[in-house]
Amino acid sequence: MPVLAALPAARMGTAMIVYPASQSASQTGSRLSRYSDLMEFLFPKIYPILDSSIIPLNGRADFLRRLASELADAGVTLLEYRNKSGSDAEILADAALLRAVMPAQNIKLILDDRADLIEQASFDGVHVDIGDVSPANARRIVGPHRIVGTFGGSDAFLPGILDAPAEYLAIGPVYHTSTKQTSKPPIGPDGVRKLREQAGPERILTAAAGITFETAPLVLAAGATMIAVSAALFRTSDPAAEFRRWKAALG
Repeated sequence: MPVLAALPAARMGTAMIVYPASQSASQTGSRLSRYSDLMEFLFPKIYPILDSSIIPLNGRADFLRRLASELADAGVTLLEYRNKSGSDAEILADAALLRAVMPAQNIKLILDDRADLIEQASFDGVHVDIGDVSPANARRIVGPHRIVGTFGGSDAFLPGILDAPAEYLAIGPVYHTSTKQTSKPPIGPDGVRKLREQAGPERILTAAAGITFETAPLVLAAGATMIAVSAALFRTSDPAAEFRRWKAALG
């Protein structure tokens, strides 16, 4: 991949685009975003969230290796690993298995909450929510070469969040969800559309919570850049096959 020049840069579609010196705007996609000084990344429409609650205690390592391999073969390029209750040792052991099967040149791995473990995990970024470290502190911890994602808002954006040093903002809940605790009412596609209007065309917005195969097209059409998907993928008998189905439908 060519080294990015500092200029020229442009904004287009739903994400910031920073062009390599040898490329023009017509040669790049609409979800390209620079997240480091030297690299660029095309954020996918489907953002799988692997919650540790679906990982069995017995045969954990074999399960993770198989799942990660199948997801990689299915075309996953961005994956969040979420473990709210595990020890540091468990998180790092799971992370090592995922990283071994999902090399960084092909797949970006995001760790939920734990900016302090990113370096040890050799992950590509962190997602921080309200109550975790702030996006600014997360950026200081992980440095300029990794992805930072954070919660942006539900019915309205959090004060100042559009200026946060984060590559993407999660919005929602879009629908009712069983995989993440929240007291906020669902905003639906209309809420997504409202937030897109407030954010402008360039911000990467990740719609989250309760989104299904049937409702995903509505959420993307309302202005989401990415769809965060957990239960709808990982509570099926074949998550990789389900991802392929989503990818074929959404592009």
